[in-house]
Amino acid sequence: MPVSLRGYRLAWLGPDIVAGLTLSAVAIPEVMGYTSITQTPIVTGLYTLLLPLVAFVLIGSSRLLVVGGDSAAAAILAAGLVVAAVPGVVTGSSRWVALCALTALLTGVLLVVARLFRLGFLGDFLSASVLIGFLSGIGIKVASDQIPDILGVDKGTGNWFEKQWAWMSALGDVSLPTLAYGLGTVGIIVFCKVVIPRVPGAMLAIVWLLVLATLTDAAGRGVDVVGPIQGGLPHLGLPEGIAFAEVGAVASTALSCFFIVIAQSAATSRSFAMKHGDRVDVNRDILGLAVANIAAGVSGTVVVNGSPTKTQILDDAKGRTQVANLVVVVITLVVLLFLTDLLADLPLAVLGGVVLVIAIGLVDVRGLWRIARRRRVEFFVALLTMFAVFTVGIIEGIVLAIALSLLDVISRQYAAPAFVLAVGDHDYDYLPAEPGAQSSPGLIVYRFDSQLFFANSTGYSDRLERVIAAAPDPVRWVILDCAGIADVDYSAGQSLADLITSLHARDIHVVLARPEPALLETLRRYALMSRIDPAHIYSDLDVAIAAFDGNPRATPTDEEKTR
Repeated sequence: MPVSLRGYRLAWLGPDIVAGLTLSAVAIPEVMGYTSITQTPIVTGLYTLLLPLVAFVLIGSSRLLVVGGDSAAAAILAAGLVVAAVPGVVTGSSRWVALCALTALLTGVLLVVARLFRLGFLGDFLSASVLIGFLSGIGIKVASDQIPDILGVDKGTGNWFEKQWAWMSALGDVSLPTLAYGLGTVGIIVFCKVVIPRVPGAMLAIVWLLVLATLTDAAGRGVDVVGPIQGGLPHLGLPEGIAFAEVGAVASTALSCFFIVIAQSAATSRSFAMKHGDRVDVNRDILGLAVANIAAGVSGTVVVNGSPTKTQILDDAKGRTQVANLVVVVITLVVLLFLTDLLADLPLAVLGGVVLVIAIGLVDVRGLWRIARRRRVEFFVALLTMFAVFTVGIIEGIVLAIALSLLDVISRQYAAPAFVLAVGDHDYDYLPAEPGAQSSPGLIVYRFDSQLFFANSTGYSDRLERVIAAAPDPVRWVILDCAGIADVDYSAGQSLADLITSLHARDIHVVLARPEPALLETLRRYALMSRIDPAHIYSDLDVAIAAFDGNPRATPTDEEKTR
């Protein structure tokens, strides 16, 4: 029994079937539309809902996560392959599809490595603000890329600004029938969302406008249509005609897809598991996503990802388990085996309208507004990431997103708050570690809320030295409150040794309060414990302060002395 289906109850079958039917009505049009992003045949979108989805159901742990074609992964894939510029490869060709499948395979291999080494935590390196900015940037890029299809004009070339200028300059050549289909699609979807949210607007738009296009011979009126679609099951096997050099050419794209798959899927599975009081094994989900992408690679389709929007739809439809996703697989099979011929007259503007609405939904205006109100610096980081994605490039955007997330972590540690704990009648007052602050006459209780490492150790010492130099009374004791320090790297250890030596030279006693055993062991390895009197190591801050005051009850315990 797959982990995601353990404990299954028969009472859940009905809701799961209904939820699966509802999800199919949304997911199938979506993945068909995503092929306009990846520049692959429409059938490749449908293939993402077959073997990859089955693979995740069998291997993954999440009860609700929906795996399949995704706008973010599709945009990264297409942008990466364009940048790779493999000689002789044209978008939409069989070799282009083979490169897409190869990228999915490599992404799967990277995810296997991540599972073997338990690297699920890598998804945490994209902070929420950076991820919001990244996905919003993808939303703007994908949405703007659909505009030429909806207008019925040629897509421009060059950077993002040049492409926007291209369609703006071609407004005089707009195909009114094409525009009508595009705007009609958007109107139907928006109407359903606002007025009858339980009705899948994307499916309704496709069915109605497909019937209209067939009856009115839209292709004969100059409207670009999908054309013949290959039906049947996917051909299984490794991508054909791939040279070894091309593996290296798509490696960076696979790495970018790897990061967004881990970050987006982990965040989605965690959020829905918490919502329903379930537990989720992120590392097992990574294995499920790895097998899903390998399945995508051998079935000739594109990178798959855990989809937040599809998962939300499944949850809203009261789906309980991955059985609902198996229903999606069955419906997709029916479409592939029996209905593909009916889709030939579907206008491309309809698929463009579907993707346009989805892409606009990725632009998280509310999330950006919340960040702006609560943390202005992270808001500017999110904006920078967003603009980089759609103006410079998606690959560059994800590199910038990771770099900004890491810089954010380092900056927080570098500029961590430092306090002088002033002794009150019943508690401590946390005063900023600035000149003039002291805990009590002759005493400085110094607290630093961060690990000590090479970048912040000098600041740690300098701030304390300034406090001591400007103290209202001569300092006799400095108590280092170690509650916020779990580790000290080698460079910080040397800086700490110099600080202790300097304070002792001025007849200032250095006392440690509340150090963790692991921290004491680290200090022993750095030969720092020989510089501190064992009687000046306390597991309790109150006891340490009482010892300074000469309280006889403040004598260190035997355990404290041995530490």
